[in-house]
This record gives sequence, C-alpha cells and structure tokens, in this order.
Amino acid sequence: MDLQAIALRSRVALQALRARVSVRQVVRVTLAAFSLGFVIIGAEALIRAKLGTPQDRMPTALYTRPIGWGEGRERNSPVALGTLGGGPMERRVPVELSALPDHLVEAALAVEDQRFYRHHGLDFRRIGGAMVANIKALGIAQGGSTITQQLAKNLYLSASRTPLRKLREAAMAVVLELRHDKPAILEAYLNEIYLGQDGERAIHGVGAAARYYFGKDARRVSLAEAALLVGMISAPNRYAPQRNPEAARRRRDLVLQVMAGQGRITQAVAARAARAGMPSRTNPARSVDGRYFRDFILASQSVRLPGRGMAVYTTLDATLQRAAERAIRAGLDRLPMPGAEAALVAIDPRTGEVLAMVGGRDYGASQFNRATDAKRQPGSAFKPMVALAALERRDGGAPAFTLASVVDDEPLRVRTGAGPWEPENYDRQFRGRVTVREAMEQSLNVPFARIGLAIGPERIAATARRLGIVSPLVPVPSLALGSSEVTLMELVRAYGVLAGGGGLAAPRAVVGQARYGSAPDAVAVPDPARVIDPAVAFLVTSTLEGVVTRGTGRALNQEGHFGTLAGKTGTSNDWRDAWFVAYSPSLVVGVWVGFDDGRSLRLTGAGAALPIVSRFLDEAATGADWGSFDVPAGISEGYAVVAHGDWGSECGSREFFLEGTEPEAESCGSFDFPRFEVPRDWGRVLRKEAARLLEELMAERRERRRGLR
Repeated sequence: MDLQAIALRSRVALQALRARVSVRQVVRVTLAAFSLGFVIIGAEALIRAKLGTPQDRMPTALYTRPIGWGEGRERNSPVALGTLGGGPMERRVPVELSALPDHLVEAALAVEDQRFYRHHGLDFRRIGGAMVANIKALGIAQGGSTITQQLAKNLYLSASRTPLRKLREAAMAVVLELRHDKPAILEAYLNEIYLGQDGERAIHGVGAAARYYFGKDARRVSLAEAALLVGMISAPNRYAPQRNPEAARRRRDLVLQVMAGQGRITQAVAARAARAGMPSRTNPARSVDGRYFRDFILASQSVRLPGRGMAVYTTLDATLQRAAERAIRAGLDRLPMPGAEAALVAIDPRTGEVLAMVGGRDYGASQFNRATDAKRQPGSAFKPMVALAALERRDGGAPAFTLASVVDDEPLRVRTGAGPWEPENYDRQFRGRVTVREAMEQSLNVPFARIGLAIGPERIAATARRLGIVSPLVPVPSLALGSSEVTLMELVRAYGVLAGGGGLAAPRAVVGQARYGSAPDAVAVPDPARVIDPAVAFLVTSTLEGVVTRGTGRALNQEGHFGTLAGKTGTSNDWRDAWFVAYSPSLVVGVWVGFDDGRSLRLTGAGAALPIVSRFLDEAATGADWGSFDVPAGISEGYAVVAHGDWGSECGSREFFLEGTEPEAESCGSFDFPRFEVPRDWGRVLRKEAARLLEELMAERRERRRGLR
C-alpha cells in the first residue's frame, strides 16, 4: 500500500469520526479530563502537604555513639556516618523560628515574599507582576512563587518548570496554608532552603549554612551575614562568598538596600552592614568515613525505618574511628611496596561493641570489607588459641602443659597425607630447649608445632570455635601455626576473650534508635558468656604481655605510655599476611596488612601491622583507658628453671601456674612433655644428656635441702 492510499484512508476515517462525535461531546470530555486532573492534584495535596518539625526532615541515618568511649567521656554530638539506603547525605542543623534573629527573618521576607503575612499561599499580585516582567523579557526574568509555594516545591516536587508542576505546587501551597499557621510555614522554609554544598553534602537551612559559612550558630549571625545568606537563596553556588566574593558582596548589598527600601532597617544601618567583609574560609562538618562499618551494619542487621526523622546510634566512636583512618593511611604510605591494603577493627571486650572499623585503603576504590569478609591465614597470631588448648585442664585433671614446660626447638619432620611437613622458625634458627612462655614471646614455630602435635589439632579447632571463630578450621598439624584462614573480626573477637578474662561478648554494632535529637532508650547489654577458665585466659595473657615487653611486639610500647598491654604478632606463609593484635582489659585492636591477590608483602607483622596499631593507640586512647590484668582465682606462682634466656634467677624464674601444677615450695621446677621420635644429630644428643645431668644435680640439691641426704 502506497502513501497516497494510506492518506486517503486516514481522511475517510477522520470524517467518519467527526460524523459520530459532536463538538459538545469533545467539550464534555475535555472538561471531565480537566476536572479529574484537578481532583487528582487536589487529592495529592491533601495527602502529602503536611509539615512536621525540622527534626522530622533530617534524613534517617547512622550516627556515631552519643557518649564517647572510655572512662569519664561525656555526651557529644553524634556524627552522621551515612544514610540507611546509601543515598547522599545532607547537612542540616534544625533551628526554631523563635531562636533566629529578627534581621534574618526580615531579610528573607523582604527578598522572597514581602506580602507573606497577607496572602493565603498564592500572591496573585506577585504572579501578575512576574508575568508582565517575563513577557517583556521574552523569558523567565522573575518568579512569582511565594515562600509557601517554594516550600511546597522543595518538600514534595522536583525543580522542573512545567505547567503541571506549577499547578501541583499551587495546590499544595493552599493546603499548607489551611493546615498550618504562618510561623510554622516560615520556620519550615528557613530550615529547608538549599544553600550550597559542603563537599558531597547538600546544605539545607540557615542553621547549617551559618555553621558552614561563618562557623557560628544561626542565632548569632549579624545583619550582614543574614543578608548574605538570604542573597544566596536564588543561586547558592554563584553567590558563595568563598567562591565568588565580589558577586556575593554585590548580592548582599542589594538585599540590604531592599530591606532599607521596605523600611525594615534604616539606610544608616544598611550602610554600616555593607562595610563588613566577606568570610574567607568555610567550616566543613566533622566527618567520619564509616562506610565500611555502615555496610557491615546493613548486611548483618535488619533496619527498617522511615526515610526521614530517625537516628540509628551505633557503637562506633568518632575519635577512635578518625584515629583508625589516619593510622591506616600513614601505615600504608610508609610501606615500600605500593598497592598494599590494610584493615583495622577495635572492640570493647566487655560489651562486644565495635568501636572502630576500617575495611581498606579507600572505600571509593574498593567496597570490599577486608575487616569482616577477607579470610586470610593468621600465622602466629593464632598461637594464643593453641596455648589455651594446651594449658587447660583435661577433663578436670592436669593440663598437658604449663608455661614452664620445656619444649624442643629442634628440626621436626612430620609425615602427613600431603607429604612431609617440616616447620621452621621465621629466622630459620633453632634455640634448643625453650619454655612455653619463651616460645610464645619469641613466636617460635617449631615448639608450637610440637605442642599442637601433643594436644591434637582437633582440640585446637574446638578451642578456637569456643572463642567465636566460625570459619572452617582444617584439623591438620599446621593448624597450630595458623594455616586455616579467618577474618580479622573473628581474630579480634577471639582475643577479646583473653582481654575479658574468659568471657565472649556478643558482637554489638547498634546502641539504639530514636527520633532525631532524642536520646536512644537504654538497652541492657548481656554479660559475656564464659567460654574459657579465667585462670587459663590469664596465663595466656601473661605470655602476651611478655610479647610486648620483651618479645616480637616490644616495639609497640617501648616508651611505656600505653600502660598494661598484651599483644601478638602474626605472619603467614611466604610473608603474604602481616597481623598484629593488642589488647587491654577494655580495648582490643587488630590490624591486617597484605595484598588482595596474595602477593608476598615481604614484611612481618611487627614490621607492617604493629606500627599501625601503635599509631592508633597513640591517637585514640588516654591514660584513663588502660587498666591492669587482675590475677584471678586459681592462679599461683612458683619458681621454674628457664631453658633459654637471661631473665631467670639462680633458682629459676617466677612463673604463673594453675593451682596444683606449680613446683613444690622452696624448690625449682622444670617441666617436659613426652618426646617424639624424630631424626636427631649427635650434637643434640649431647645437649640433651647435659640437660638430664643438670636436672639430676638440681634434684639432688633439693633433696639435701629437705634433709633427706
């Protein structure tokens, strides 16, 4: 069919339609459609045009804890971490109309709606004047919207300039005027107007704008500052004083002249205000980059709240979080190899509260949370779990080891299903016979491999699971050296059991929720579940205090200003992962450093992770935050022969024991565990024989003291 035929058929169809439909019917349909449209617009206005308080307009968001962490901390202003939906943040400071200075209110009325108190939402005189001005200019030269109309647009509508939008705006303005008095409308308007950007955050309201541009409360703004704020309403970015000072000055002076022309101020007052200078610097809101933590909360908890008016107060401490962010950046910048990543988690072991969390170098570049989702080999940072399993009493009887038990640090070869396993110390040196304490403090792999073989990897895995580790743990001999992967969060929680004297606190990330500006209701925090004998936890903690005092973690507290601290380094195979975890009775902080692709970092935990922990503690904590580890019931002390080192006395060294496992009074003890059949050279045989002779001589000495010989 050609075009001519199509056109002919169309004309025939149109003529037939005209014959069936009269003009009256067309008019009726048109009127019905307009009537229906007005009904719909009116219904929308009746449903949506409602005002709450300025606090109700605050976006529902996550905030830092309302009371700072630590002893003697006071209530502070919570810092917004982000909206629940991940949308853009807004900077708002709700203010009441009665608290604002008169000259600020008068400036807004003079410029934006001088007949505000004489109309009912629509100012037809102003609308007519705007139409005449726009016709003369052949474009949009002047607006006719009242303050009520502007408020309706800002609250409920888009900024598009269409006839439909203007009709909806007018309907909502009328409904707002019917429902609310003038002061309520004016207060809502002054809290809602857009006044520029604070970074990625839109500034809404004169309260937030006064803080940003002048660094003061809106109640204290001068006449010149009030005129500047009002002058920015029409074009906030164009008239921003720090960006375009001259344009801002001209606009401010124009507002002052308009106020004087309307008799709201005198010409002398306007001239005096015009002599004020322009602000040269802004005052950005205090920020905390808690986006990794926000993702952690949203992924682990179901939070369903309205989009505005609510605040979810989290356990995150603003001071500690900022310290964590700076420590991570500084620690990564000092590494010789670029591209490394790091993560940090800090908790309060008494409550399980997450105090700080950093999941990577840059959230904008990678949203993968290495603090909670990355599973990596903990290496020697896993040894405290092995020590717990070894030092616990077995079925109510004696433990397999004490801290004074002597373990061989000599070559070891173990047959496994995957072939022979030959663990080595990090420096590939052997030290002969060492105590369990020495093996922990110097992070010796071979002695801990022997301990793991003696107690069994299944027992180690079961102990780790009691400490809150849920990642799969493969029960193989190398588990004693941290071969199974865990997350940083799991490891920090496990150390929290040691810090808490054997109690495992449930992880807690939210303090509570309330309407914005209100304090959250107090929530009872359950006591930690007792998962380890406090006496056994103390034994392990005493060795980890030694790690910080004289072991692989001694660089942490060389100046001694952190008080009592325990900690442990960790380095995985081929130097791929560097760890350090430190704790006091009230704080546990752990750091992981490595590459996402598993490349070798070529640094130990002491070299890469420990400096980050040190900087974090230096910035985040005060002297009041440190306590000592109390000696629990069930602990006794005794002398034990030290197999290696120079820190013992003539009779040995004072050591902690579980009650009933200490040496007899006024004697020195030396403790061994059954030897494994492994290849030995003659030098080792001679050393072993010399040690046996020494033990016999000491036994003879003890018997003489008792008068038996």
